[in-house]
Amino acid sequence: MSTRAATPTRREQILREAARLFAERGFHGVGVDEIGAAVGISGPGLYRHFAGKDAMLAELLVGISERLLTGGRRRVEEVAGDPGALLASLVEGHIDFALDDRALITLHDRELDRLRDEDRKLVRQLQRQYVELWVAVVRELHPEVGEAEVRVAVHAVFGLLNSTPHLGALGREATESLLRRLAHGAFGALSG
Repeated sequence: MSTRAATPTRREQILREAARLFAERGFHGVGVDEIGAAVGISGPGLYRHFAGKDAMLAELLVGISERLLTGGRRRVEEVAGDPGALLASLVEGHIDFALDDRALITLHDRELDRLRDEDRKLVRQLQRQYVELWVAVVRELHPEVGEAEVRVAVHAVFGLLNSTPHLGALGREATESLLRRLAHGAFGALSG
């Protein structure tokens, strides 16, 4: 299950290119004309889709948090009753995100503080809910481990998986396999 749509709309194309450019050169290092040129429209033409760069940044960061949470909830519903399979499904979904949306990881790391307070709080709220999905599953698999330790492990695995913007080129399949083994190994170490 990927976090992306099959055929992007013009708005999604703009957001994808804005994310790439913002990640490469920083939010303030990119103008609307450059974003427009990247998708074949004039910079002012972007204003038909977005109020400005701030609106693009907010939609990117709120949007990815919403997609991760929605995808996680869908996985919980689809794989209910089997915590091992559910954790594997959550790991797969996050790996897809981490490999498909590297620019958004970089953007989040660098530019989250540029969001309006309201948008930043929404991102954090969505992220907390996403974390709680994982914590519930890992606690079900490892009931002997305290909640605080499980929470730290979930955040550590996110850090591992979200390191993809800094990884070398192993190729997608090899990277997926390695990330999968490392994530499951980290959770398996809770019982050790």
